[in-house]
Amino acid sequence: MKVKTTYLAIGVGLIVVSLAIFYTYSADQAKIRGFNFGNSLQAIQDELKQVQTEFYSKKTMMDENSISKEEFLAFSETHIQKMKEVLAKYDALLPPDSFANSVSLFRASTQKQMESDVLLVEWIRTNDTSSKVRSDLLLQESFEDELAALASFTKAKNSAG
Repeated sequence: MKVKTTYLAIGVGLIVVSLAIFYTYSADQAKIRGFNFGNSLQAIQDELKQVQTEFYSKKTMMDENSISKEEFLAFSETHIQKMKEVLAKYDALLPPDSFANSVSLFRASTQKQMESDVLLVEWIRTNDTSSKVRSDLLLQESFEDELAALASFTKAKNSAG
C-alpha cells in the first residue's frame, strides 16, 4: 500500500511539474509571437513612413521645379504600387486578438493615405480643385485613423502586459 502511495505521489508530482513546464513554455511562446508581431507591425509602419517621405519629397521637388510635372507623375505610379504592397503586408499579419482592431485601423489609415495620394496626383494631372479638396479630407481621415490605431494599440499592449 505504501508503494502505491509513493508511486501516486510521484505521478502527481510529475503531472504538476509537466503542467508548470507546459504553462511556462506556452507563455514564452506567446511572448515571442507578440514580440514578432510587434516587430512586423513596426517594420510596416517604418516602410510606410519611408514611402510617404519619398512621395512628398518628390512633390516638393516638383513644386521647386527640380523635377518636371511629368517626372513626378511617372514617379507617382511607382509610389501607388509601393502603397499597395504596404497594404498587402497588413493583410499578411497575424495579430493577437487584442491587437486586431489596431491593425484594422492602421490598415484603414494607410488605405486612406493611398487614396489621398491618388487624388493629389489627379489634382496635379488635371488641376481639378475638387480632387485636391478630397485628397486633403482623406489625409485628415487617415491621420484620425492612425491616432485611433495608436490609442487602440497602446490600450491592447497595456492590457496584455
